[in-house]
Amino acid sequence: MKAFMVQFPFGILAFDEEHKLIEKALFPKKTRAAAKTFLRLEAGKISADITSLVNLVRDAGYDTFVFENPNVAGEVRKALDVAVEVAEAGELRGHAEQAAIETGFVKDAEEFNLWTRSFTMELAKLRVKGAVEQRDLIAAQAIQTLDDLDRSVNLFMGRLREWYGVHFPELDRLIEKHETYARLVLNFGERENYTIEALEKADIPKAKAEAAAEVAETSMGADISKTDLMPIQTLAKNVLEMYDLRQSMESYLDKTMEEVAPNMRSLVGSLLGARLIAIAGSLRNLAMRPASTIQVLGAEKALFRSLKTGARPPKHGLIFQAALLHDAKRWQRGKIARALAGKLSIAARADAFGGGRYIGDRLKADLNRRIEEIKEKYKEPPPLKERRQAPERREFRERRPYQDRRPERREQRGREGNRRKDWRAR
Repeated sequence: MKAFMVQFPFGILAFDEEHKLIEKALFPKKTRAAAKTFLRLEAGKISADITSLVNLVRDAGYDTFVFENPNVAGEVRKALDVAVEVAEAGELRGHAEQAAIETGFVKDAEEFNLWTRSFTMELAKLRVKGAVEQRDLIAAQAIQTLDDLDRSVNLFMGRLREWYGVHFPELDRLIEKHETYARLVLNFGERENYTIEALEKADIPKAKAEAAAEVAETSMGADISKTDLMPIQTLAKNVLEMYDLRQSMESYLDKTMEEVAPNMRSLVGSLLGARLIAIAGSLRNLAMRPASTIQVLGAEKALFRSLKTGARPPKHGLIFQAALLHDAKRWQRGKIARALAGKLSIAARADAFGGGRYIGDRLKADLNRRIEEIKEKYKEPPPLKERRQAPERREFRERRPYQDRRPERREQRGREGNRRKDWRAR
C-alpha cells in the first residue's frame, strides 16, 4: 500500500490512497522554529520526527512512501531502506486549513490564518538571511573594497607627491613606486637626509640612491619647516597603513575564493574571479550565463555601441586582465578570449553546482594546450583587408529653380504673418 507524505507549513501528514489521515508529525507552534524545520526539509534534511513518522506508517502496513521533494525521498530511502516515489500531492495540498484543524494544531480558521501569516514572514526572513550569508557575496564585497582602496591610495599619493614636491620636486621622477615614495617621505623627511648610505639601507638600488643623493644637494625645492613637514609625513604614514590594509584584504580574498570558487581561482586568480562574480551579482548568476556573455562582461558599453552603430563588437571585457590574454599578440586575443571564457563557464558551473568538485588543474591544462595551438597556428598577423571603396556619390534629384517656387514662398509667408497678427489681436 502507498502512503502519501504531504509537507504542510505546520507539519508532515501521512494520507492513504483514499485521502484519509493516517499519522502526523507536527512542527513547533512557534513560527520561527517551524520555518527553520520547513527549510531543513526543503533542503532534504530529515529529522527524528520524520523518521518516527515513517516507522509508524510502515508498522501500520504501508510499504511505499510518496514524497513531493525528491531530496527528502532520497534521504528517507538511504536512512530507512524503504520504497519511495516522487509525485505531486495534488488536491491534498488544497486542504491545509482543514488538516490543521483536524490534527488539533489550531482551533479555527481565524487562528490558522494568523499563524500562516506569521509563518510566511519568518520563512521569508530566513530565506533572505540564507541568501545574504552566501560566501560569494562576501567575495564580491571584498573585491569592491580592494578597488575602493586602490582609488583612495592613488588619490592620496597624488596629493602627497604634489605636497612634498614643494620641498623636493626631483624625487617624484626618480621614485615611481608609490609605496616606496611614501616610505621615504615618512622616514627621511627633509631632503638633507637623502644620503647614499641611508637610501641603500632603505633598499633603494645603488644607481637610484646616487641619483637621489645628488639631486637632493642641488634641489630647486623650497625649504620647509618641521611644522609644515609633520602633516606631510602623517599623510605618508596613513597611506602606508592603507597599503597594509590592502595586502591583508587581498590575502583574505584569496582564502575566501579558495573556498567559494577554487576552479575559477586556479584559472584566472582570486582578484579577477571575484570581479567576475561581483559584476554578475553572484556565483550562481555567473554560472548560469553562457561563455559568450562571460567573454564580454565589463564591456557592455562597447557591445551596445556596436549594436547601435554597426561598429566592431568587443572581443573581451574584464577577462582581458588575465595575464595569458593581455600578454598575447593582438591578433590572437580574440581566439584566446573565446577559449578562456569557455573554460571559465565550466569552472563557474563546477563551483556553483558541482558540490565542491575540483577540476581546476584539468581545465587549466586544457586551456594552456589550446592557447599553444592558437599561438602556433596564428604566428603571423593576418593580411590587411583591402580598403572598402567609398560608394559613388549619388546624384541630386532635380529641383525646381528658386524663381519657380517664389509665388509659393510668398503665399506661405503671408499665411504666417496673418497668424501672428491674429495672435497679437487676441
